[in-house]
Amino acid sequence: MKKNLKVFTALTLALGLTVLAGCGSKSNVKENGDTTTKEEYTYKNNDYLVDINWLQDNLKSEDLILIDTRVEKDYNAGHIPGAINAVWQSFANMTGKSGDKGWGVLLDEKALSEKFSKLGIDKDKKVIVYANKDGWGEDGRLLWMFKRAGIDAKILNGGIDLWNSEKKEISKESVTPKQSNYVVEKLSDNMNITTDQLKENLDKVKIVDSRAKDEFNGAIKFGEAKGGHLPKAISLPFTEVYNGDGTIKNKTELEKIFKDAGLSKDDEIVTYCTAGIRSAHLALMLDLAGYKNVKNYDASFYEWAGDSSNSIEK
Repeated sequence: MKKNLKVFTALTLALGLTVLAGCGSKSNVKENGDTTTKEEYTYKNNDYLVDINWLQDNLKSEDLILIDTRVEKDYNAGHIPGAINAVWQSFANMTGKSGDKGWGVLLDEKALSEKFSKLGIDKDKKVIVYANKDGWGEDGRLLWMFKRAGIDAKILNGGIDLWNSEKKEISKESVTPKQSNYVVEKLSDNMNITTDQLKENLDKVKIVDSRAKDEFNGAIKFGEAKGGHLPKAISLPFTEVYNGDGTIKNKTELEKIFKDAGLSKDDEIVTYCTAGIRSAHLALMLDLAGYKNVKNYDASFYEWAGDSSNSIEK
């Protein structure tokens, strides 16, 4: 009798584990030919990312502000219900032209306070931003901005790509936020570096170029004054952090990517791109993987190349 009871208990335990494994397999996705569990790469409830299931459950919350960072045309073609449209340019200095000193950099506290108030942001709201993986990492740029301003914000992991692939609801209804009276008291300086600061510290930092390889090698694709890259820069396209479904790779994969690029967690790291968008996204992903001394150069290659006294390599 005791022997039969032991056998029954063992079978029951094995069956339970099989059921649990089966439940886990429902959250598997195909990634580059391999099967990866979503739990491994969603970073649920961390400082930077939130998954689509959380958003689905909280979509109608009055405490939520959802921001679609894509261009207006894409927003109008279909967006997540309740999302408002806000592009990175609306929070940047667009006076003059690309290459001018200060063009494209983040606005000051007063201007951002007005912008954020129009979005309805206040200290009690949770802000979620999203984009698509074939863009410029605009969600990362806005998250970088919000973090500098001390706002509770996260990126929707997988963005509109995963939302669509999971066949979740899409809306074409434009959303007008209820205005608040938000004040940005101080922008943090520990996530950003200026051209002058970078020039003073060129020998002390590792510079990471987050643009595509052809841009790094000299291609002029967006009206830059010159082609090439900053002195001793490491080429690491920001797209390397994505899975095929638009989610961010897991921590182990990110750490390997950054280590293989020659980066150490003790390094002082500066990321840049053309206008500080892709590089803002990559800076956050480096921080997410444990690289805590990372700054985004938001003036980026436009400003660097626009000054003929700055050295450029090819």
